[in-house]
Amino acid sequence: MFRITLPRWYTTPTTQVVLVGITCFATVGMFSAVSNLGAGGQQDVSLSDTSNGVLYGFFAVTGLISGGICNVLGPPLTLFIGTLGYALYVGALWCHQTTNNGWFLILAGALLGMTAALLWSAQGQIMMSYPLEKDKGKAFAIFWAIFQFGTFIGSLIALIINLREGKLLSVATSTYIAFLIIIFFGIASSFLVLGPNRVIRGDGTIVKLQAKANIKDEVKGTLLLFKDWRMLALLPMSFASNYFYAYQGALNANLFDGTTRALNAVLESLGAVVGALFIGYLILDVDRFKRRSRGYAGLGFVTAITIVIWSVTLAWQVTFTRADFTDNNRISFRDHKVYPVYFGDACYQALVYWIMSALSNDPFTLARFAGFYKAIQSAGSAGSFGMDAVNTPFLNELLGSWIMMLVSFPLAFIVIRSIKDTNYTDEKMVYVDDIKGGVEAVLHGEVLESASKGSLEKGELETLRAVIEVEKFVRNEHILD
Repeated sequence: MFRITLPRWYTTPTTQVVLVGITCFATVGMFSAVSNLGAGGQQDVSLSDTSNGVLYGFFAVTGLISGGICNVLGPPLTLFIGTLGYALYVGALWCHQTTNNGWFLILAGALLGMTAALLWSAQGQIMMSYPLEKDKGKAFAIFWAIFQFGTFIGSLIALIINLREGKLLSVATSTYIAFLIIIFFGIASSFLVLGPNRVIRGDGTIVKLQAKANIKDEVKGTLLLFKDWRMLALLPMSFASNYFYAYQGALNANLFDGTTRALNAVLESLGAVVGALFIGYLILDVDRFKRRSRGYAGLGFVTAITIVIWSVTLAWQVTFTRADFTDNNRISFRDHKVYPVYFGDACYQALVYWIMSALSNDPFTLARFAGFYKAIQSAGSAGSFGMDAVNTPFLNELLGSWIMMLVSFPLAFIVIRSIKDTNYTDEKMVYVDDIKGGVEAVLHGEVLESASKGSLEKGELETLRAVIEVEKFVRNEHILD
């Protein structure tokens, strides 16, 4: 055994959000980068749509239980398992480009769907429950900016390599190698995050004494999601949140050459960083307004930019169809043609996560919320990629994406109306000072004697063990083996 003393800054919510952002930077970010190249860099758009449809279908099913799995396993192990599918999928894209092996890409999509659900549940738990209530918008902004910066770096790598090697219709082999190296770094980084019982907020509260949940409670908690009217009201917003990805990817693959697809991805990821920082810091977490008012402001802003973005896109879309572009006339950035780039996705995602995080501070509850949200989101993505696989007209895909977003906003307004200015009064908060003051009595008094005699209830014994563990950790006496 060896002793590791963790500095105080390492146990803060901000550090943990940054760490999970780094993990997603190197894994999901690289996946997003290659996806933004259009059809995952492949020429066979139909195969890419099929693999993505399978991916999001398995994601949707697994997402319903992934929050419970995260609560049972804990965030570090859940993140580790969740990252593995991204390496497999990018490797499968590379394999398909070199061997034209389609079945392996579809299998990799199914496995990624299952593992990605785990990763995003753990990510949601950390990002939504670890920070103080006043910092939850900023926590999203920090995470999303880091994560999307991974997409930016991945896209920039692809752009530089493709510029160096010439005008390509597919992604260069060296691009896939670069992506995989970064992904393996992300897999290793997943164990840097801490569980909720080891994180101390700025006000001295511990996120949760209990490190992990039991299976019975998680089954019950997952079933209760389907009775929570707030999560049901957010179903349209969840379903619509990634629905346009198939449309966007199909546009990129059909209209642009390989180098320009990489440039588009660079610009989009930069827009996502700006959008996340803007709405997180300047709208959702402005201290001088009450929490519900900030929610209304966020909803109004997202509604407005959604209308503007999709109106501009519609005006552009009606000028062409799928049949208008072939390998001989794809758009290159060298042609100086103008096409839309926007940051609306980051703002939309920020609003959904902020609403869910405002409903509770409990990490186990929010892990289930995150899994449920990603499940419904992935169901929408599976449907949209299925539509694109059968060459649905671009205009129909655009209108479907836009209309679903517009329908989701009134229901989101109803949920925001139910948000309380704080949940601290309804949820039991545990302070480090309380543990420090009473732990000696716990360790040497009647409670420990009762525990040794087996007279404590199971739940009380688990709480006792959690208190002792946290006290050791707070005193920097935590021993890892």
